[in-house]
Amino acid sequence: MIPFNKPYLTGKETTYIEEAVKTGKISGNGVFTQKCHQFFTDRYGFKKCLLTTSCTDALEMAALLLDIRPGDEVIMPSYTFVSTANAFVLRGATIRFADSESSNPCISVDSIRSLITPKTKAIVVVHYAGVACDMGQIMSLANEHDIYVVEDAAQAIDSKYKNEYLGGIGHLAAFSFHETKNIISGEGGMLVVNDKQFEARAEIIWEKGTNRSAFFRGEVDKYGWVDVGSSFLPSEITAAFLFAQLECLDEIQERRLAIWNRYRDELSFLENHGISLPHIPEYATNNGHMFYIVTNNPEERDSLIDHIRSRGAHPVFHYISLHKSPFFSGKYKDGELPNCDRYSDNLVRLPFYCELGEDQEVVISAIKSFYS
Repeated sequence: MIPFNKPYLTGKETTYIEEAVKTGKISGNGVFTQKCHQFFTDRYGFKKCLLTTSCTDALEMAALLLDIRPGDEVIMPSYTFVSTANAFVLRGATIRFADSESSNPCISVDSIRSLITPKTKAIVVVHYAGVACDMGQIMSLANEHDIYVVEDAAQAIDSKYKNEYLGGIGHLAAFSFHETKNIISGEGGMLVVNDKQFEARAEIIWEKGTNRSAFFRGEVDKYGWVDVGSSFLPSEITAAFLFAQLECLDEIQERRLAIWNRYRDELSFLENHGISLPHIPEYATNNGHMFYIVTNNPEERDSLIDHIRSRGAHPVFHYISLHKSPFFSGKYKDGELPNCDRYSDNLVRLPFYCELGEDQEVVISAIKSFYS
């Protein structure tokens, strides 16, 4: 069976892990953590980066930094992974779910606009498939109403909105290095702090609520508990693995984009069957994170998935809209979200990983035979 995902190894991961072990410091915020931080600030111009054990942790740090409390409202897309919502639910926020765009699963600006109230504290955008939300309009809305913006950039490494890298536009951003992402460390993530007012506190929250980092820089003569926090930083072993991946980012991206472009070229005929292929708006770039198709109805989607699996490959459907989830459906009181429902019911993700190679033809041939 051709898997949906397969982690790609550059060959230097274990070498760097061994180097990290030999330094005698493997608990976190050591040499390889700093190398990773430096990579992101140099390449993307991010102001402050903090590696975390997951993107979920980075989002939870964002919720703490924004001082989210019961009564605060947070707007986010319903078509997203549960971590986007959980981070703010844990702080007592009221979640207001927005619809997706009709052309792609990113959050709809019009839907955001309709949900803003005096209680709105933050807007969380999700750059689905590494494709930018309309950040120009979203930041204008946020500035007009004095609302913070958090970018869930879990899938969006190396992507841009116009000439700005995703993750560097909102007040805060969260990245993922889960094994299904372009750049991986098994589990792993990163918080990006773009608003200077949050920089010092972010570091304290990251270090379990202590000013430990300031102590080791010689800025204070002793460190102690000064704020809330948790153990958000990953070990040096995780950071060493990640740095090996970052060194090969351009090579990985080149491979992934070649796979994405082949899917797009070979499957363009599907548009004659009423099926939607990924849409890249003119303001966005494509980072080759995933390739999906949107079928005409749930029955067609399920039959297609079964057919591809019968030919030896493993496609998957994606998120169930959170406003219809078992946890939230009884709490949801806003209107219908038809675009979210459409993606939940009809979207199929195709196998996608760096070493897919000639096996990609198996997937393409299966889809062609299904629609012939």
